[in-house]
Amino acid sequence: MLTESRSLSALLSEVQSLADQVAEPPKDSESSSSSSPDSFFDFRFIIDKLSLILDQLNPHNGSGLADTPEVRKAVESLGSDLSRARALLTSESKAVTGQLLEGLTRDLGRSLGLVALTGVDLAVGVKARIGALRKEMMSTGSSSPGLSRDSDFETESEAVGEIEVVLEEEEEVVELGAEDVVLQIKNGDEEEELMLALWALNDLIREQTVGHEWIQDEGVVEILLNRLTSVKSSNIRSTIIKILRNLVAEHPDHKERMVDVGSLSTLVKSLGREAGEGREAAGLLLALSDSPAARRRIGRVQGCVIILVSMLNGDDHAASCYSSSLLDALSGDTQNALHMAEAGHFKPLVQHLRDGSDMSKILMASALSRIKLTDQNRAALGQEGAVEPLADMFNTGKMEAKLSALNALHALSGLPENVQRLISSGIVLPLLQLLFSVTSALMTLREPAAAILARIAQSESILVNKDVAQQMLSLLGPSSPSIKYHLLHALDSICTHPGASRVRKKITERGAFQLLLPFLSEPNNSIRVAAVNLLYTLSKYFPAELSEQFGETYLVKLVSIVASSVSEEEKAAGVGILSNLPISDKRVTDALLTANVLHIVIPMLDSTVASSTPMKRWLSENISRLLIRFTVPSDKKLQRTCAQHEVIPLLVKLLSSESSSIITKSRAATSLTQLSENSLSLRKPRKWRWACVPPSAESFCDVHDGFCHVKTTYCLVKAKAVAPLIQVLVGEEREADEAVLSAISTLLVDEICENGCNCLAEVSGIQAVVEALESGTVKVQEKCLWILERVFRSEDHRKKYGEGAERVLIDLAQKGDVSLKPAVGKILAQLELVQMQSSYF
Repeated sequence: MLTESRSLSALLSEVQSLADQVAEPPKDSESSSSSSPDSFFDFRFIIDKLSLILDQLNPHNGSGLADTPEVRKAVESLGSDLSRARALLTSESKAVTGQLLEGLTRDLGRSLGLVALTGVDLAVGVKARIGALRKEMMSTGSSSPGLSRDSDFETESEAVGEIEVVLEEEEEVVELGAEDVVLQIKNGDEEEELMLALWALNDLIREQTVGHEWIQDEGVVEILLNRLTSVKSSNIRSTIIKILRNLVAEHPDHKERMVDVGSLSTLVKSLGREAGEGREAAGLLLALSDSPAARRRIGRVQGCVIILVSMLNGDDHAASCYSSSLLDALSGDTQNALHMAEAGHFKPLVQHLRDGSDMSKILMASALSRIKLTDQNRAALGQEGAVEPLADMFNTGKMEAKLSALNALHALSGLPENVQRLISSGIVLPLLQLLFSVTSALMTLREPAAAILARIAQSESILVNKDVAQQMLSLLGPSSPSIKYHLLHALDSICTHPGASRVRKKITERGAFQLLLPFLSEPNNSIRVAAVNLLYTLSKYFPAELSEQFGETYLVKLVSIVASSVSEEEKAAGVGILSNLPISDKRVTDALLTANVLHIVIPMLDSTVASSTPMKRWLSENISRLLIRFTVPSDKKLQRTCAQHEVIPLLVKLLSSESSSIITKSRAATSLTQLSENSLSLRKPRKWRWACVPPSAESFCDVHDGFCHVKTTYCLVKAKAVAPLIQVLVGEEREADEAVLSAISTLLVDEICENGCNCLAEVSGIQAVVEALESGTVKVQEKCLWILERVFRSEDHRKKYGEGAERVLIDLAQKGDVSLKPAVGKILAQLELVQMQSSYF
C-alpha cells in the first residue's frame, strides 16, 4: 500500500518501480507456458513508455504536477493497477492470454488519464505524451475482462474524454514527421528525446504509416544498428533491438541488412549486457538464424555460444527459451557444437556422436578427451547418453575412430555412474581382447584400453565378467610399463571388492605372489607402488601363502623400500605387508630384526602421533600392528628389545592422541597387554636381598607390590597407561574395547587382584567397565564380567559400585547371551541379589 506520509515524488518512484517489475517477463510460472515470450512484446513496450512518463511526472523533473489529494488518489490508483497486473503475471494458477494483456493495458490507460486530468498544472509537453500513450493503451484489442473495473470507471471515462479534447491540439504540437523522427534518431544526443523518437518510429512501423521501401531508402536499419553501438543507455539499446525485431517481423528483407559480421557482433555484445537487453538480443538473433549462412556467421562471433549457454542456464525464462532455440539452430554446425561443449552444454555434441558423419563423430570424441571435465560435466554427458555411441565407435569404427573413442571413454570413466554404463555396454571383453592383440596397428590402443579397465575395475560389477582378473594377471609379464601400471591398479581394485573371494583365491593359486614379488626391485616407482599395494591386499587374505614365497631377500628388499621410499602410500602398504605375515613364523621375525626394522618404523610411528592425514593414519595402523609381533609374551628377549627402543611410551602416546584411529589404539592396547603379562614375573620384590643399592621408593609399584620400571618390567602403572586405556573405553568408538579390557585384566590376576581393583577405581575405571558391559559385544561382555567379578570380591567396591551395576546385570541376565548367564549369576550372588544355588550358574 502507498502511504499518505510519503511525498508525491516518493509515490511516483514507487509506482515507477512497480512498472519496471511488470515489464519483466514471467520466469517459471504457468503463465509462461501458456503464452510465448513474443506475446508479451507489445505489452512490455507500452509499460516501458509508461515508466519513462512516470519519471517525467516527478515534480523534481519540472513536470509542474502539484501534490494535491486528487493527484495522490490518481497516482495510487495507477499503482494499484500495476500491483494487480504484477500479481496476475506472476501467478501460477492463471494462464496469461493475449486478451488478458489487452484488458490490463486498458485499465492502466484509464488510471493514467486520471493522473493527467487531476494534474491541472502539468507542463504541456508532459500532458501531450500522456495523452498519446493513453490513446495507444485504450485502443488495444477489444473488450476483455482482464482487471477491468468498468463499473468504477463510468464517471472516469467521461472525465478522460475531457482530456482527449484538451490534448488534441497539444499532440499536434509535438508530433514529428517521419523524416524528422529518423533525423532525431540519427543525430540526437539527449536520451529522453532519443527515446521519444524511437517510440515514434515504432508507432510509424506498427501503424504502417511508413512502408518497406521508405525504411530501406532512409537506411533505418543501418541507423538503428549504428546507434546501438554508440548509446550508453541499456534501456535505449533494448528499445532499438525491439524495433529491429519489429522490422524483421514486418518484412524478411530487413534481415539481409542485419546479418553482416559487424551487425551480428554488435548484437552479441548486447547478449552479455543487462538482462532486458540480452533477452531482446537473443530474440532478434533467433529471428535472424533461419538461414544457414546467418547461422554460420552467428556461431563464428567470438563469445556468442558461451553467452548463450550462460543465458540457457540463467533465471530469465524468456531469455532461456530464446537461447535454447538459438543453440538448437546453431548446433548443426560441428564447430558450434564443440564450442557449446566447451561451455558445458553437451546435448549437441552427443547428438553428433549418435547421428553425425564418421568424421564428426571423431571430432566430438577427440574434443571430449581434450576438454577438462568436472564430475558434473561427466554426469551430464553420461545422462545425455554419450557412453553408448562411444562404445559403439570403439567396437565398429576404424583405427582413428577407435582411438578417439577410447580416449573419450577414459575421460568419462572418472565417474562411477559412467563406469556402470561402460560395463552395461559390454565393453570389458573387447578391451581385454585388444590387450591380447599382437597386431602392430592396434598397439597404440592398448594403453588407453588398460587405463579404462583400471577405472572399470573400481566397480564390483566387473566381477560379472568371469576370469577377467586371471587374464589381467597373465598380461603383466609381456606388457609395456604403462600397461603394467594400469593392470596392477585394476587387479588391486578387483581384489579389494568384498565379493571377490573366488577371484582372489584363483589368482593366488595361479602364482600371483611369484609374479608380484619381483616387482619389489622394479625401478619404475609408479609400477612398484602399484605392485606393493596389490601385494598388501592379497596378504590380508593369504598371509601364510605369501610367507612361504617371501624369502629373506624379498623381506630385506621390502624393509629397504619402507625405509627409503618417498611415497607415504608405498611405506604404509609395505609395512602393512610385513604386519600381515604370520606372527608365528619365527623366520620372518628373525629376518626383520636382522634388517633392523624396529629402528626404521618406530620413528615413523612417532611422526604419526600428531598427524591426522589418511595416509599417516594408515601408516600408524600398520606399524602398530607390526609391533604386536615383537611384543609377544612368549619371547621376553623381543619384549626387551622393544622396551629399549622406547616402544612403551610411544604406545601410550598413541592411546592418548586424538589423531590416532581407533584401530591404532586397539593395536597399541594389544601390545601393551602382551608386555604387561610379564610385568608381575619381572618385578623386583619388596624385600629384595641381592641389590648392593636398594631400588628407590619412586620405583615401587602399589599394584605389583614390588619395584617396577617401564623398560625392565613393562609396567602399565609406571608407564601411566591405565588412565589413557580407560579414556579409550569411555570414548564413542567401540572397536578397541576388547583390547583395552584385556590390558586392564593383566592388573587383576589373583596375586595382585585387590591392588589392581583399587588402581582401577582411582581412574573411574569400574564405572567405565559397567558401561562397556551394557553396550559391548558378547566377547567384550565376557571380559567385563570377569573384571567385575574380581572387583566385587571387595566389600567396599560392592557398596560403592554394586547398585550402579545392578540394572545392567539384571537386564543382561534376562536378555543377554545365554553363554554369559553363569558369570552374571555369580556376580548377582556376590551382590546378594540371587542365591549362590541359582539356576543362573
